[in-house]
Amino acid sequence: MNGETVNILLVEDDSIDAKAFLRAMSKLKIGNPVVHAKDGVEGMAMLEKLRRPNLVILDINMPRMNGLELLRKIREDARLRDTIVFVLTTSNDEQDKFEAYNLNVAGYMLKSDMGNSFVRAVSLVDNYWKVVEFPESHLAGPSTGTSAGRSPGRSAHP
Repeated sequence: MNGETVNILLVEDDSIDAKAFLRAMSKLKIGNPVVHAKDGVEGMAMLEKLRRPNLVILDINMPRMNGLELLRKIREDARLRDTIVFVLTTSNDEQDKFEAYNLNVAGYMLKSDMGNSFVRAVSLVDNYWKVVEFPESHLAGPSTGTSAGRSPGRSAHP
């Protein structure tokens, strides 16, 4: 596999939380490109245009289309259903957690557990690419047919 960059889509309506996420990326020296959508409608439009591979960091409580609605649409779309999604939200509702995991999220993290920054959450996401192994077909872009690396400067095993 080659070392293609993993694109990150941050779907977050709160500009302060979005800035905190980007600051955490910078603090941890993670150079992946981050695209920011302010709700699920924007997120879906951006996902359809983003070059694969990609990873989604998703808030739940958003206007127009909430995170769980977007997650359902992702899982129903044959081109996007294998997208890696982490939920980063203030919702500690058990039903939200159940539904998110039922829709195959990679992890569900509470913003309230993050303290003054999102550094732990961003570090977890970065480490995910270092540790988890995927079949090549999972990482292949739908139109390019190429395999992906985990993040800039890291290549997957041959």
